[in-house]
Amino acid sequence: MHRKTTDTTDAVDAYMAALDHPCKAEVEALRRIITGVDPRVAEGVKWNAPSWRLDEYFATTHLRAKQGIGVILHLGAKTRAPSSNPAIDDPDGLLEWLGPDRARVAFADMADLRRRQAAFEAVLRQWIRLL
Repeated sequence: MHRKTTDTTDAVDAYMAALDHPCKAEVEALRRIITGVDPRVAEGVKWNAPSWRLDEYFATTHLRAKQGIGVILHLGAKTRAPSSNPAIDDPDGLLEWLGPDRARVAFADMADLRRRQAAFEAVLRQWIRLL
């Protein structure tokens, strides 16, 4: 499958080089965390933000928050049953469900991201299994 130029790590590197955002360091940390949870994860720029995919995108950086940084997790373009949220073990309460197929994870700052990194990685691994 041929990927667009925005569908590459090089595109994210270029995006990050031009990014003027107070949480730029946190975005770089998210890049390392998300690509590190599964060797199949690739990154690109989607919706004008660093995003991650297997065959389809499943996570996008949420850069519009007034404070902190977030990630929107989604289940791709496939139609999902609207009955309930997927079964994800989330004992730390990281997921804020936005719909039956998407959730937001927010971090206040780098210390918060580091403190909850293991829980976030566990949620990501479960999310990826749903794809």
